[in-house]
Amino acid sequence: MKKKDLLKKPVEHIDIKKINAADIIRAMKKMSFSARDLASAAELYDRMLREKNCAVILTLAGSTSAAGCMQVYVDLVKNNMVDVIVATGASIVDMDFFEALGFRHYQGTPFVDDKLLRSLYIDRIYDTFISEDDLQHCDQTIKKIADSLEPRPYSSREFIAEMGRYLTKNAKKKNSLVQAAYENDVPIFCPAFSDSSAGFGLVLHQVEHPDNHLSIDSVKDFRELTEIKIKAGTTGLLMIGGGVPKNFAQDTVVCAEILGHDVTMHKYAVQITVADVRDGACSSSTLKEANSWGKVDSSCEQMVYAEATTALPLLASYAYHKGSWKKRKKRALSRIFAGDSGSRKKKL
Repeated sequence: MKKKDLLKKPVEHIDIKKINAADIIRAMKKMSFSARDLASAAELYDRMLREKNCAVILTLAGSTSAAGCMQVYVDLVKNNMVDVIVATGASIVDMDFFEALGFRHYQGTPFVDDKLLRSLYIDRIYDTFISEDDLQHCDQTIKKIADSLEPRPYSSREFIAEMGRYLTKNAKKKNSLVQAAYENDVPIFCPAFSDSSAGFGLVLHQVEHPDNHLSIDSVKDFRELTEIKIKAGTTGLLMIGGGVPKNFAQDTVVCAEILGHDVTMHKYAVQITVADVRDGACSSSTLKEANSWGKVDSSCEQMVYAEATTALPLLASYAYHKGSWKKRKKRALSRIFAGDSGSRKKKL
């Protein structure tokens, strides 16, 4: 079997604009179990969009982008349905930026000889395949961007904005999350940025420039996102998966308090996850538990225990077709940092 035999059926990303899930969500509201939880979560997300001064923070963990949800996130940004993104490096670099460079994810199978895949330089994400050669091209592109920048510490938000700037001139796929976020002044944070294809590219950059290189400052990430929370005021969380992005976004409330600012807890919170609560984690705590830490207001929260590729398109389609986003003001929170390399100066 040759590599081309396995990489021949690309993953197609779902388009929520073409599928109106409003009726099925309303029907689920009258059901029980996870169906009713999902309907409640969809209504809660729509409330975030309806509230005049609520900034929506989207957190992404897991591989939903590779699995067909990439266009969902792009549509949320383009239609002013999220204001800030906190994500894993894999979601932003290995999946979204990767496809913007012209590469694809492919439908595969978990019932395969992984030694064969390794010999063909094919990486597997459960039932999805990706070419390691293509990923290494992505690594090299990250290095190229790093080599072109002033050597100093950058927040991940600043560096990802430079990735978006690069794509405006070099993208082979124009409809990427990184580029859309850059063009719409939606900041993206990856607090564990190096845990991705970006990490390999930045290591190459630092090895070739041992005395004069850039670095990613995760503390600067935390400070900048906390500054956004302070200035945004009322906030809602839409969390896909959990882990570092979820905890990072929630912790901004505590950080702001430690800095002496009187901020409110995140007023709204929705989490879609398959994580278990019995290990004391649930991808960084249940939302009710987060209330004890002063992070999330437990009066407007909803856990949805479902695999995200099945639940997210329904929730997002419901909110899109309800149309509350049409009346939202554009927050353009990247402009808080006007003047640095992560801002679109020409728009200010």
